[in-house]
Amino acid sequence: MSASPKAPPSAILTDIEGTTSAIAFVKETLFPFAERALEGFLDAEGGTAEVSACLREAERLARPGEAVRDALRRWMAEDAKIGPLKTLQGLIWKSGFQSGEIEGHLWPDVAPCLRAWARAGLFLAVYSSGSVAAQKLLFGHSLAGDLTPLFGGFFDTAVGGKREAASYAAIAQGLHRPPQEILFLSDVAEELDAAANAGLSVCQLVRPQDGTVASGRHPQAADFPSVATLFGLPVPRLAA
Repeated sequence: MSASPKAPPSAILTDIEGTTSAIAFVKETLFPFAERALEGFLDAEGGTAEVSACLREAERLARPGEAVRDALRRWMAEDAKIGPLKTLQGLIWKSGFQSGEIEGHLWPDVAPCLRAWARAGLFLAVYSSGSVAAQKLLFGHSLAGDLTPLFGGFFDTAVGGKREAASYAAIAQGLHRPPQEILFLSDVAEELDAAANAGLSVCQLVRPQDGTVASGRHPQAADFPSVATLFGLPVPRLAA
C-alpha cells in the first residue's frame, strides 16, 4: 500500500456513491420513488416541452405496439440505460428533492468533515458518474442541509470516464492545481488507479455498510475522519 503524502492536499475531489453516500440509496430510495411517482408526474407534466420530448423519444424506442408508459415501466424494471427514461427519472427526482419527499443520503461523518475542510481553506469538488445536476440535487437537499456552497467544482463523465487517467488530468487542469495537491476519495479501486496514474493522491473508502472490498493498492479509510487523520486534514469533533 502506498504511503500518504508528505504535505496535506490543498483540494479534495470526492466520489459520491459508496464514498459520501450509501450505495443502496439509489436502488432503495431513488429508483422506487421514481417508479411510484411516474404516473402522477406524467399526468401533471406530460404537456411540458421537456417531458413531451422524452415521451416522443420513448415511443420511438419502445417495442412495436407497446404503450409508452408500459415501455417506461419495463425499462425501470430492467434498469435499462435508456436516454428518455434517465431524463424522466432525473426530473421526477428533482421534483422529489425540491418538495422534501427525498433527502440526499450522506454518511453521518461526511458533512462535519466537509465543513471543517472548507473552513480550513481546502478546495472541495465532486466527480461522479451521476450528472452534475443530480450531484447538486443530492448535496443541495441532503440529510445535513444544503452543502453545495462548500464545493467549488462539480464534474461528471462529460470530462471523461472515471477509470481513465486523462479524466483526472483534465480535472486538475480545470481546477488550476498540480495533480499532486489533489486528494481523490472513492470506494472503487480502478478509479483510484486512474487518478493515481494522473498524479493525484488517493484514498479508498472502505465502508463495511456498503460491502466495499479493500484493494490493498492504495491508502484506505473507513470514514472521512480517518481520511483526515491519514492525510493531515482537520478532524471535526463528531457527536457520539
